[in-house]
Amino acid sequence: MSDPTDDVRRFMQAAIDEAKLGLAEGGIPIGSVLVIDGTIVGRGHNRRVQQGSPVLHAEMDCLENAGRLKPAEYRRATLYSTLSPCDMCSGAALLYEIPRIVLGENRTFRGPEDYVRSRGVELVNVDSEDCRRMMADFERDHPGLWLEDIGET
Repeated sequence: MSDPTDDVRRFMQAAIDEAKLGLAEGGIPIGSVLVIDGTIVGRGHNRRVQQGSPVLHAEMDCLENAGRLKPAEYRRATLYSTLSPCDMCSGAALLYEIPRIVLGENRTFRGPEDYVRSRGVELVNVDSEDCRRMMADFERDHPGLWLEDIGET
């Protein structure tokens, strides 16, 4: 049996790898993976810029790429995201009753975490230095794009 801490590290690294893909494509470096029973079933990264989309945040892209799943599968899932999910992405997790969200950090941006917890979702913040640094660098280098992504411009 694997160590749960190793699993969290491994799956968060997969989300970080997705974030780096997004950045390499000219987008915002936020990544996400959906894990069911120890297996990644969906991967995604923020593709709003690349696709000209208002909704392709990393978590939404990840859920889209996971494809159509049965309700029971979502209820066994963990959603990993390099950044605290926004209202839209948190709402998708609530809609599908995903019971656990692991976030890389919430210093750069904090979604509706208290509300998500009040709905019974376990939130785990790993407060990753890699995630914080990636977002701080992006925010410094692309402040207008970052503010657009979080709906502030």
